[in-house]
Amino acid sequence: MFSRRDLLAVSAAGAVMTASAASAASFGNPDQPPQGAVNARGPGNLTDPGPQNPAIAGQFPSSQSPPATHIGGLPLDWASFNIAPKRIQNGGWARQVTQADFAISEEISGVNMRLTAGGIRELHWHQAAEWAIMTYGNCRVTVLDVHGRPYVADVKAGDLWYFPAGAPHSLQGLGPDGCEFVICFDDGKANEFNTLLLSDWFAHTPPEVLAKNFGVPAETFAKIPLQNLWIFQGTLPGDLAADRKAAGRNASAAPHPFVFSLASSPPTKQNAGGDVRVADSSNFTVSTSISAALVTVRPGGVREMHWHPNADEWQYYIKGKARMTVFNTGPNARTTDFTAGDIGYVKRNFGHYVENIGDTDLQFIGVFRASRYEEVSLTNWLTHTPPALVAQHLNIDEATIAKWPDNAPGLMPKS
Repeated sequence: MFSRRDLLAVSAAGAVMTASAASAASFGNPDQPPQGAVNARGPGNLTDPGPQNPAIAGQFPSSQSPPATHIGGLPLDWASFNIAPKRIQNGGWARQVTQADFAISEEISGVNMRLTAGGIRELHWHQAAEWAIMTYGNCRVTVLDVHGRPYVADVKAGDLWYFPAGAPHSLQGLGPDGCEFVICFDDGKANEFNTLLLSDWFAHTPPEVLAKNFGVPAETFAKIPLQNLWIFQGTLPGDLAADRKAAGRNASAAPHPFVFSLASSPPTKQNAGGDVRVADSSNFTVSTSISAALVTVRPGGVREMHWHPNADEWQYYIKGKARMTVFNTGPNARTTDFTAGDIGYVKRNFGHYVENIGDTDLQFIGVFRASRYEEVSLTNWLTHTPPALVAQHLNIDEATIAKWPDNAPGLMPKS
């Protein structure tokens, strides 16, 4: 085995160490752990002659050959809607990833749903708060707050909605081609297929009780559905203003909007590396239990090294190709690859960064079970610590430290 001293000496000479056709930089932590290819001394160390699925293996190069800086083991931080089974009905479909499927995801569960034009996710409510981001098309949402104030709105791609736990609501796809969106619940165990449905309650309430409740004859309810609707095909809704007027009869208006246009909001961070847009209770007032950051990273750029002190991060990858490395005490470090439709998860206070390894923009949304978005930047910390102290930790001279960004850039462009 090469020693760390040997490899550093090679680095100083400007050479590159080759081990079984695999090369690695000679700084970092190349002597440990043993899973790094840099440790392989013979060609047999890097071959995989056993049964394998090349299609799957090819999507996870960082698992097939982890960086030499890997060490220890962290829980699997990858899941994907791409392999979640769809529940398909006339009017749309949905699929979900909960903690039952994704053990690390304790604070957030996720649902991916498609509604046709006119397709209705029936009137219902949840035990958990519902946050969503539109990824395609147009949708009409309705909700009633705890003070009996209705809200009706149309949302488009890049928009959010938030419904507090217990708030009754509905969703309906608009023309020309309905919609698709991703829902997050502020409970990793929350299940989209186990919601409180209007049709279920009616079907399991005696007709005479329904008659008393609504002040009409029992025969009024002779044709109610006896099985729940969940998602069903309806007719396209009419004019938004007309729906708002009809829903608002004898009721005051909700004081805060239940929707927010995140994609068109001003970025909180923007540079040549990309941009970050944040929605939390400071600008999306109604969203009291969930905050989010929409991150776009240019090709070759990196979402800077950072951590979140107030919540776990649930990620949904919208487009592009990503490589994320997560660091925790131990030490433990794990690198995972992500593509569109995948889900990532980072526990609170775990250091991490996300690289764009593709040739197009990378975009993902980070969702947090917290009213406010919080982030600690590694460079911001080190550039606001006495430089002599940092220099003694890292064996880097103070003049070099002075060149580091001191404004928590959020993203760094390709160097």
